[in-house]
Amino acid sequence: GMPIMATTTTCTNRTKLELEISEMAVLNRLVNVGLRGSTLASKFLLIFLLARLLDPAEVGLYGLVTATVGYALYLLGLDFYTFTTRELIKTDRSSWGKLLKNQCSLSLLLYAIFLPMLTLLFLYEVLPWRLAPWIFVLLVLEHVNQELSRLLIAISRPLIASWVMFLRSGIWAFAIAGIMYWREDTRELIVVLQAWTVGGLLAAVLGITVLGRMKIGGWASSTDWRWIGKGLVVALPFLAATLALRGIYTADRFWLEAISGLEILGVYVLFTGIGNALLSFLDAGVFAFIYPALVRTWHEQSPTAFRKQLKRLLIQTLGLCIAFAAAATLLLPVLLGWLGKAEYREHSYLFPWVLAATVLFALSMIPHYALYALGKDRPIVTGHIAALLIFIASTWLLSGIQQTLAVPQALCMAFGSLLLWKVVAYVALTPISYQLFRREA
Repeated sequence: GMPIMATTTTCTNRTKLELEISEMAVLNRLVNVGLRGSTLASKFLLIFLLARLLDPAEVGLYGLVTATVGYALYLLGLDFYTFTTRELIKTDRSSWGKLLKNQCSLSLLLYAIFLPMLTLLFLYEVLPWRLAPWIFVLLVLEHVNQELSRLLIAISRPLIASWVMFLRSGIWAFAIAGIMYWREDTRELIVVLQAWTVGGLLAAVLGITVLGRMKIGGWASSTDWRWIGKGLVVALPFLAATLALRGIYTADRFWLEAISGLEILGVYVLFTGIGNALLSFLDAGVFAFIYPALVRTWHEQSPTAFRKQLKRLLIQTLGLCIAFAAAATLLLPVLLGWLGKAEYREHSYLFPWVLAATVLFALSMIPHYALYALGKDRPIVTGHIAALLIFIASTWLLSGIQQTLAVPQALCMAFGSLLLWKVVAYVALTPISYQLFRREA
């Protein structure tokens, strides 16, 4: 009887262990989604509170700071992680340090090139000197944290990556929102940047500590510049597409400020903040789940499953866009009433254009992910570069006629063209059996 008893106990223990592991996995996923949701909510809360407590001109300035930091991040990283992460997954942990050291060397070189160039923004009085120290510190912290997050996701530590993200973008925004609400003497842009810096430092400490404990080897080897060169060849086409797209979202703010001043820019920053919530919801709730399935079904050569996923992507994206647009349009007057500032109500005519541009961009992600799954990167890259050129030309042409509306209308033209371009590319490059509205030949 003993062996049977022992076997039964072992089985029971194993079942218990498997149950505990699956419960942990569910808990981890819930915490992960909770952290990402909180980070999203904090950004939303912060922009509304800034709109209520600061002058629209200061909100406009905050928009310029976030755009500057967001764009310069790409120049400091060159999207090199697209190469490093692929290499890390293929390599043994004992020599990860060598690859990470290469990436650090490249980053230091890029810091030496681009950080001095950034001082031109202050020399030409595009941004005030009082913000300079904070912008430089934030830029380095944001870059370090972004690379840490990507690395943690690549080495299957998504929960730690979410904590890093929550510290760098979430918790400080909740804290400063509370402090500014209760204490009038803290209602300044500098205080917001200080809180952001504290959050960034905490995130960097957490990420570096976790990596330090992983006992990664290979740090002693010297920097391999030839390997870096090989990586740049892989990363630069992706970077061109990213810089073009981010270029639109950075140029729009600087251009609007030049045409209409900081006050109207503040209104625009609030409205784009509302629009960006749609993209964040889509990213977290739709795109993150469906695009890996698209890639998988393409590699498994299963046209029926591919079309099914693409249909899901279409229906969910469209549904969320319609629901969001309806809710935002209904709630906007209530929101502007709560803000209690005449500037936002006076310029509320900007909102439908900002919303339309956001929806057009969101819809362009449907053919985008289909092309990405097929490995057709070239039309994506050319589409993004063309969209930037269309945006520049449209803004330049419209600014003489429409003035304040020139920028959001040009955004609609750029993203409308991008949507059309990607749909045409998808129809032209996708095998018939994988096309959404066709049956298998």
